[in-house]
Amino acid sequence: MKRINDYKIFTIISFLFIFLQASPQSSKKEMQKLVDENLQLAVKQYKHMQKLLPVDKLPRSYDSVKNELIVSGTDWWCSGFYAGTLWYLYEYTKDEDLKAEAIRSTALLEKEKNNTGTHDLGFMLYCSYGNGYRLTKDDSYRNIMSDGARSLSTRFNSLIGCIKSWNSSRWQFPVIVDNMMNLEFLCEITKLSGDSSFYKIAITHANTTMKNHYRGDYSSYHVIDYDTITGKKIKGYTAQGAFDESAWARGQSWGLYGFTMMYRETKKTEYLSFAQNIADFLLGHKNMPADKIPYWDYDAIDIPNTYRDASAASIMCSALLELAKYSDGKQKDNYLNTAVTILKNLSATYRASEGTNGGFILKHGIGHLPAKSEIDVPLTYGDYYFIEALMRYNNWYLK
Repeated sequence: MKRINDYKIFTIISFLFIFLQASPQSSKKEMQKLVDENLQLAVKQYKHMQKLLPVDKLPRSYDSVKNELIVSGTDWWCSGFYAGTLWYLYEYTKDEDLKAEAIRSTALLEKEKNNTGTHDLGFMLYCSYGNGYRLTKDDSYRNIMSDGARSLSTRFNSLIGCIKSWNSSRWQFPVIVDNMMNLEFLCEITKLSGDSSFYKIAITHANTTMKNHYRGDYSSYHVIDYDTITGKKIKGYTAQGAFDESAWARGQSWGLYGFTMMYRETKKTEYLSFAQNIADFLLGHKNMPADKIPYWDYDAIDIPNTYRDASAASIMCSALLELAKYSDGKQKDNYLNTAVTILKNLSATYRASEGTNGGFILKHGIGHLPAKSEIDVPLTYGDYYFIEALMRYNNWYLK
């Protein structure tokens, strides 16, 4: 009997050893398949979108009722995401047709390098020209970005310590948490030009945001208004969230992404710790759904009978994949596992079928719900950060 039991124990141990050895490889194969399927679909979708797109416009969203692509000029804040997505897809495929369309659509944005009336030049120029420069090393791209960074820097107020977001009569000096996403642009231009003034602006803006935008639980206000005479914070507000004290989902994702990126660029541990605290707040939130695709606002009064926001999920996913690289132990596992869960669920439930959705990949994004704008629709930035997340997973965790 003892020998039989010993044999059973040996068999069980052997099986467990084989299983444990095989499981990571099986998981890796599963994720490689998911990544490839999504990116291959994205190539087909964006080639379909290209056929629908007027030559002087850029995609913004899609109206399924009218079966009509919603487009914008280059001055719209998300004008750079189409070119950026194409550059990522070219990087993945080396498809020369994708590269040609990326070059064409990137060139449309050049005039925005002199636009001092917006804080969104990071989105507009870095997602497009930044990705283009990374892949081509075209000096003209670097020069255009440098001009754009100088234009963006004109909106920085040294007394307040921030880049002004909007030219608004409602507030004196409004700064939105989204503005954290411009700082990568400034850090990169410092590396490319050697001009540290851009880096100093980025550091100052991040520090001021860390001090004034965030509550004790590491949720963020959408808007902080500053006094232009004293430089002090007046009050926190929302523009696109449920109410002033709520946690608007996309804004929380912008902040998570921004502070994770600032740790990468500076190696300042206070940014890493801050990003981890934001992530822990979001992933531990009582209203975070099991599939990790957040409601449009974590404090929306009609949860669970309200909209999810695939764009907030894709931004968060991309940020978590990077944050996992800089974290250890249970935190690292939590961030990476959550990112994988998001990728799987966006693919399973939020992804469009080939030839539909105006060529966009993801459905169910929320632009500005209080203004009844872009509700439950595809959004160009939702696609961009979904593709970025897939590329990050492919390059960082599957190689």
